[in-house]
Amino acid sequence: MKYVSRYGLEIAEALVDFTEQSLLPGTGTGAEEFWSGYESLLRRLAPENAALLRERKRLQDEIDEWSRNNKSAAFDLGSYKKMLESIGYIAPRGEKFQVGTENVDPEIAHLAGPQLVVPVTNARYALNAANSRWRSLYDALYGTDAVPGSADGNAYDPVRGAKVVEWAADFLDRSIPLAGGFHKDATSYRRSGANLVAVIGGSEVLFSDGCDFAGYSEDGCRANYLLRHNRLHIELVIDRKHPVGAQSRSGICDVVLESALTAIHDCEDSVAAVDAEDKVLAYSNWLGLMNGTLSESFEKNGKIVKRELSEDRELTSPNGDQIFLKGRSLALVRNVGHLMTTDAVLLDGRETPEGIMDALYTVSAGLHDRKRDRNRNSATGSIYVVKPKMHGPDEVVFADRLYESVEKILKLPKNTVKLGVMDEERRTSVNLYECMRKVKNRIVFINTGFLDRTGDEIHTVMHLGPVIPKEEMKSTPWLDAYENGNVETGLETGLIGRGQIGKGMWAKPDDMAEMLEVKIGHPRSGANTAWVPSPTAATLHATHYHAVDVFSQMKEIEKREKASMSNLLTPPVMTGRNLSGREILHGLDNNCQSILGYVVRWVDQGIGCSKVPDINDTALMEDRATLRISSQLLANWLLHGIVTEEEVMNSLKRMAEKVDSQNAGDPAYRPMAPNYNGPAFAAARDLILKGADQPSGYTEPVLHSYRKKVKKQNAAFDGI
Repeated sequence: MKYVSRYGLEIAEALVDFTEQSLLPGTGTGAEEFWSGYESLLRRLAPENAALLRERKRLQDEIDEWSRNNKSAAFDLGSYKKMLESIGYIAPRGEKFQVGTENVDPEIAHLAGPQLVVPVTNARYALNAANSRWRSLYDALYGTDAVPGSADGNAYDPVRGAKVVEWAADFLDRSIPLAGGFHKDATSYRRSGANLVAVIGGSEVLFSDGCDFAGYSEDGCRANYLLRHNRLHIELVIDRKHPVGAQSRSGICDVVLESALTAIHDCEDSVAAVDAEDKVLAYSNWLGLMNGTLSESFEKNGKIVKRELSEDRELTSPNGDQIFLKGRSLALVRNVGHLMTTDAVLLDGRETPEGIMDALYTVSAGLHDRKRDRNRNSATGSIYVVKPKMHGPDEVVFADRLYESVEKILKLPKNTVKLGVMDEERRTSVNLYECMRKVKNRIVFINTGFLDRTGDEIHTVMHLGPVIPKEEMKSTPWLDAYENGNVETGLETGLIGRGQIGKGMWAKPDDMAEMLEVKIGHPRSGANTAWVPSPTAATLHATHYHAVDVFSQMKEIEKREKASMSNLLTPPVMTGRNLSGREILHGLDNNCQSILGYVVRWVDQGIGCSKVPDINDTALMEDRATLRISSQLLANWLLHGIVTEEEVMNSLKRMAEKVDSQNAGDPAYRPMAPNYNGPAFAAARDLILKGADQPSGYTEPVLHSYRKKVKKQNAAFDGI
């Protein structure tokens, strides 16, 4: 890698070129201010970052030592809690406080709806996410199993189309009902004064209370009528010459839902960014979202398609005024955590914290949005950052100081950067109230994530005893306490009206019928957002926020008994139980296949998130969080003698053959069998055999090491 010197720093040339030629022009921040500020930032905060990681290790070492002396058979929850308090793992709870974050956009503060999470390194996915604010319900239903049967991609199926129209009409009856009659019986919709009415049997029928006529556009036989329910918009698209389906006598050709209100563009778990080249790609795409220039061309059905960012929407209000609605999902960017360092920037010859680099670069890109007049991401001028993998209040304090320092370098008002704190580490869960206090004037988001949280749970109790099989983790006492406690803490601190309480990802992108049945539990839980894996899933999940008034649900939740700290601390270890040989083999093969299926794409192809077939060939969305739980579980079983190293290696070889067969149609795929000596197979092996020693059980150190080797080999091959 070629480096360039700037103000005591050695910076990868590609990063310097991007910074000085693309990132800084137009921001009002010069290169001298930027580089000198970066150097000062690193000298002040890099040592603190390292000290926090040493504290993580100290705490884990103390817990491991106690665990070895108090195996699960002799485990006492009261003594365990006292130990965690005595070593500083559980912080004292202070006086009551309320979140005071200001200048928060309504998508975060006042609305409830789906949230997309996409790898920012994939421009097409980033554009799809940004443009998922308004999506066709008809398309989402027709193209998925949400409606029984399957769509023929080559020809329109009128029978299936009729089922879609019927499903949508039932949805309209539930969400924006008419004062008399049903939407399926309407023969037209039209404006009547300041109201929208349906015509049934020649009579005008008003919409019921709780549904507001918000705006319209009309052009000959075409019209768009916008209604509002539970603070979200539903648009009836009318084309009297070309209605859809035999039942659509009203002229409705589509129902458009306000779908993904917000989207997290991810620099972390869903990407494989290991060097300056990868980071420049991530920052370039984020910059394109912030200045509105991001576009992507690709081939579809034999034609070149260019995708660009949607424009804001212009309509007329019922009283005749001009109104504008955002055309895009509000974009947040997820930075990396505190753990990893990068060789993209060297200080005194040493790698520097990647999280500090992310903070400076992603916020700098946000300056461009603040200077725009139209199609802005944030109407309030805020820059939204989600910060993952923080352990406890002290690490949150560090994040607050980091972003305040970045604000000073870029001459931004204090708390311009709004922060999302991901509640996905055990030490953060037990201290969430105090974590939120530390950023009470910039916090806008908390969330739960079962997979990372389970991975950290396993690593924390690694030496206490063997943990239960992965499939049983969702029935553990700590999980309900975790999910409920997160919502309760958000409500107790007054986050609503200033931020989001989020829930985790739906991992089966092809199973939308099941998602419609299950994921309604997220708004019912009191969460005003939840993650979805695709724009289509966002549209279908949006129907849940019409079925459930989340803000009314929150008022009921505030009355219930609070989640138990004892349950939250109850470890998922087996006591007095022996797994059968069949159970052990199933757990071994299932987890080895999951690890290999994800790792081989990450290491060999640099794919950080994708649909990965599981052992039963069901496609699941996987990222480093899924990898963390699988690798930590097997590391735990290996440590406690549930499995042997030989059995692990035999399973890895069997599952490598299965993963090879599952990827046989991918021309870029490199088979792992029969030699089992490639970098991807080695990475999977190390994640298990060395899993107990990985910091907090994270997978990044192993993955980065092997991905760098592959990139180096590829570069050498290309240079021949």
